[in-house]
Amino acid sequence: MKEINIASAQFQTRNGDKKYNLSRIEELTAEAAGKGARIVSFHEMSITSYTFTSKLSRTEIFDLAEEVPSGESTMELIRIAGKYNVALLAGLVEKEGDRVYNTYVCVTGDGYVAKYRKLHPFISQHLAAGDEYTVFDLYGCKCGILICYDNNVIENVRATTLLGAEIIFMPHVTGCTPSPMPGRGWVDRKYWDNRENAPDALRAEFDGPKGRGWLLRWLPARAYDNGIYAIFSNPIGPDDDHIKNGNSMVLDPYGEILAECRSMGDEVVVATCTPDKLTLAGGHRYKKARRPELYGKILGASHDSALKVEWMKPGKRT
Repeated sequence: MKEINIASAQFQTRNGDKKYNLSRIEELTAEAAGKGARIVSFHEMSITSYTFTSKLSRTEIFDLAEEVPSGESTMELIRIAGKYNVALLAGLVEKEGDRVYNTYVCVTGDGYVAKYRKLHPFISQHLAAGDEYTVFDLYGCKCGILICYDNNVIENVRATTLLGAEIIFMPHVTGCTPSPMPGRGWVDRKYWDNRENAPDALRAEFDGPKGRGWLLRWLPARAYDNGIYAIFSNPIGPDDDHIKNGNSMVLDPYGEILAECRSMGDEVVVATCTPDKLTLAGGHRYKKARRPELYGKILGASHDSALKVEWMKPGKRT
């Protein structure tokens, strides 16, 4: 890996308004480039918006989708990347044949670089699941992508790391949703609408267990355990009828936050990622200490396999 400046952005999208969303991507990319960023990352389905797709019919979501890399939105990303001399990553709905995917695209001014399809889509019953990991070279760095819920399944992060990723882009639309975890739940729209008059009330919602407090329970662990840079991106404010807390950030292989969006509006932050941390951090040693002969079959077993039951029997050693 080479030393590189990476930006993570947050902004409020408009449902299905690709022209507007791409205009905000361009404006924030220009700002990031002005701060020295070489790579700029946006959130999941940032070109189309996300939550509203749960209400779309198959025909409607298919009409929203585009081919990758030949579609207009990917071409526009390439234009923006070339104008500001950066690599650009953003999300959209992709169509291929009769299937549609939650897809994240990486481009430079020279053209299309890579794409990744979400492995665990659930916002719409019409979205097909991806079936492979993505690791690619970008400016002398090995990069991977995992979209939102994919990062909560820890095997996905480990697998992407073992395939060589030094930097994993983690685009999300998350936070401020109900959960069995104490303190989780929706953020009432009144806090957002009154944010200029009572910013502390909204900040308390965003920073508590509904938002940032929840992120910091697991996100640093993904970076730390695997010894990778994690580039987390998330929208801010209303995403259809959900309020999202933003907190887009860059974490290093120690799990430390290098840069974080802290405003309650559109914002971009830039952090310098250096190669030394990849081998100094504990995650590097943990990967080398692995003994897959002990747990390879366990990790690869189906949820209800007979083999799993056998392993759980007292005294059983396989």
